[in-house]
Amino acid sequence: MNRLLFLYLFLIGLQISCQSKTEFKEFPESIKLTLEEANRLAKLPLHCMQTEYPNKLNQTLGNETELKGPKALHPTFYGCFDWHSSAHGHWMLVSLLRQFPELDNEEEIRRKLLENISADNITVEVAYFQGPFDASFERTYGWAWILKLAEEINLWDDPMARELEKNLQPLTDLMVDKYLEFLPKLIYPIRVGEHTNIAFGLSLAYDYAKNMNHAGLQELIKSRAMDWFGKDENCPLVYEPSGFDFLSPCFQELDIMRKVMPKEEFQPWVKQFLPQLANTDFALEPGKVSDRTDGKLVHLDGLNFSRAWVLYGLIREYPEEYKHLMQVANDHINYSLPSIVDDNYEGTHWLGSFAVYALQQAP
Repeated sequence: MNRLLFLYLFLIGLQISCQSKTEFKEFPESIKLTLEEANRLAKLPLHCMQTEYPNKLNQTLGNETELKGPKALHPTFYGCFDWHSSAHGHWMLVSLLRQFPELDNEEEIRRKLLENISADNITVEVAYFQGPFDASFERTYGWAWILKLAEEINLWDDPMARELEKNLQPLTDLMVDKYLEFLPKLIYPIRVGEHTNIAFGLSLAYDYAKNMNHAGLQELIKSRAMDWFGKDENCPLVYEPSGFDFLSPCFQELDIMRKVMPKEEFQPWVKQFLPQLANTDFALEPGKVSDRTDGKLVHLDGLNFSRAWVLYGLIREYPEEYKHLMQVANDHINYSLPSIVDDNYEGTHWLGSFAVYALQQAP
């Protein structure tokens, strides 16, 4: 009798052990940002943040006197091919220094940050937006990254951060004012997979408003997000991605609504908006890049990172309901991460920021 009881208990234990191993395989851990990876990725914006050419200015000329070089027009954000890539490259370096003070190139990063984000340089950057054709420059993608940079500097407990914060403040205040002015005038949301996606712009701006206790901006973003997205359902994820996407319209909308909605409202909303995410067998193939020398086609590496950070955010806040999405997020990271440190400037000037942001959202 004792033998039978022992055998029975042994088999039960074996069954539980096998189930645990199965669960571990099905729900793997997220991919972590290590010091080694941080050193590898930090070289990308460090290499280009003071590299003036090649450069895409996206400038509207009022007359011939406005035709100037990138550094004359944008003495802070003239590197890394375009203004917004330079902005989030600066964010990335501050973020990595805050997380890994022992970075290999710490001294060089500090020196270049101080050189670029000087009070005089920011005065010129602010003045650029006062031109008759430049009020909407970088709306809202670049605006959002300036607020993300300002938030990161504020969170950085370092004496140098206080100097950078003070220098950047006029541009930070301008971006806040631009959001407060623009959002009430935008009647319809912008649902695209590139820079002007309004949900993405709202998401980063909301992070800033929340962490900086800017009640006015925070409430305006909540209100606009609810106006635009509160009744949405059955987002056509099957239509994604478009050929040049680096953002998922469906996922970016999910991300901002997760941030602004109370849990008791968000949970039924997401089940109507993307009901398939609740299925434990949900699958989503990473965006495939056919040519990383093509500046538009390589956008799809960015899509893989931005999809991953949205999924990580969802899993982190709702682990019981959505932990099965971890493999999907990891697959997206693993497809693109090994390939973004190469000789193709089309991707290297900006993709490091997206990779770091994705890895930092991991649960």
